[in-house]
Amino acid sequence: MAISNINQLLNRNIEALAATRPLLVNIADDGFINHYLSQHSAAHIDSYHTNYAEYKTCQQLKNSRVDAHFCVEYIAKTKHDMAIIHFPKSKAEFSFTLAMLAESMTDDAAIVIVGENKAGVKSAEKLGIDYLEYCQNVDAARHCLMYIGKLKPSLPRFELQKFYKYYPMQVQDKVLKIAALPGVFSQNALDTGTEVLLAHLPEVISGKVLDFGCGAGVIAAYIGTVHPKTTLTLVDVSALALHSAQTTLSLNQLSGQYIASDSLSTVQERYDFVISNPPFHQGVKTHYGATEQFLTEIKQNLTSKACITIVANSFLKYLPIMEKALGKTKTLAIKKGFAVYQCYLNGKK
Repeated sequence: MAISNINQLLNRNIEALAATRPLLVNIADDGFINHYLSQHSAAHIDSYHTNYAEYKTCQQLKNSRVDAHFCVEYIAKTKHDMAIIHFPKSKAEFSFTLAMLAESMTDDAAIVIVGENKAGVKSAEKLGIDYLEYCQNVDAARHCLMYIGKLKPSLPRFELQKFYKYYPMQVQDKVLKIAALPGVFSQNALDTGTEVLLAHLPEVISGKVLDFGCGAGVIAAYIGTVHPKTTLTLVDVSALALHSAQTTLSLNQLSGQYIASDSLSTVQERYDFVISNPPFHQGVKTHYGATEQFLTEIKQNLTSKACITIVANSFLKYLPIMEKALGKTKTLAIKKGFAVYQCYLNGKK
């Protein structure tokens, strides 16, 4: 496995990162954990992830000195003397992370922040000013930076709800309330792609509906409102997204099943309708693999007369993938830089 630039930077500082109970925050493991444990024989690592795929990778280590966690809000059973944080793509998520960790750290714990220059890690000192006593740049390599800081004493108690943002969405004669945490796609407003998709959904939607890559739950909330007899299932790789989606549906008196999944890895049922604005970013990188895998494998989760409708940036070549995996696929619209594709398995329409 290739070692990421961030972990190469960590590895070259491995001796300086000595701790008894370190906490890794969204550090994708590609050998770093075993390397760390080999250098620090007394250490026990907790590895917290908001990304389900990265959590499963860590969980598969099956090492008694490593505990993996997948959740929205991490609360330590034993306080940590160090945290190593992967600087997130969303700057608001960085503040969220620092605020959340305050109660899980010892008074003198070191806060290590690593990230890629193109992800905006240079802003760590400025963004952490409300939470960190200091934040010093201590190393740079492989287009990445490392900072070390210390949390301020007596930070206010973390309250998850304070980090939610809300915005309205008009659906027929109702105004829905959308809720989203930092790091969730379209946290501040309805995105253009989803807006184009919602204008080109099937007229009749019934039975079991899957919202793949649900984000804040916008698509599911719309369908549940317009087609109230549907049964909704929402899937995402992000714990922050799933919590946001559940909050969105609850605020609008709707309910659904929420599944954490790496693409379709944990999705078992078959669905009558699949509606999706699938992700094509992983961190700061353009990443098509998850969506291409989803389109290639989704047929196993479709009923015999199912319909799948997706929206994507019009430059993405998803049409031939759908044609090959599912059959005849129509382009319903190309608008505002987005294309809507639809396939009925029985050839309807």
